[in-house]
Amino acid sequence: MARTPKTFSRRQGGVNVLVPPPRPPVEGVASCLDTLRREWQRDGNLAALWQAWPKLAGPQLAPHCRPLRLQNGRLTVGAAPGPWLQALQYNRHQLVGALRAAGFPVREVRVEQHHATPLPAPGSAEEAEIWLHHPSRVDVHGMGQCPRCGSPAPSGEIQLWGYCGFCRREALGQP
Repeated sequence: MARTPKTFSRRQGGVNVLVPPPRPPVEGVASCLDTLRREWQRDGNLAALWQAWPKLAGPQLAPHCRPLRLQNGRLTVGAAPGPWLQALQYNRHQLVGALRAAGFPVREVRVEQHHATPLPAPGSAEEAEIWLHHPSRVDVHGMGQCPRCGSPAPSGEIQLWGYCGFCRREALGQP
């Protein structure tokens, strides 16, 4: 199998000029999203786990518990107090098996009591009120520069956390 060079040269007059390789063909949005989902899953990203959670935990257990943290192969799951906490504790070994079979790099599941607050209904007045004051709203708070990474960032995020949302995510991921 022939390897493709990273740069190409083109003869222009008496000189060889380096030019970049041709761009890869354009992919559809669906295939880009599939690629992103697979990368998230391989890297142990919590977002991929949230998306797959109802299928992995099952229709009876999933509404009463949710993944909270995924660090170094250890998944912390919060469950409603009472029988749901006990059911998750009892079924955690089956859950580890289901997670591994789905391609998630989980070696251990820890269970803790969690009083989940229900999310506002999509399109509700409560959701609109939350979004109205959200720190990532550039049209409300304006743009600034993250003092940590130097990237442009919403000023609301910088006021709230002291740096941008990406730096915040990175800081939360560190043990």
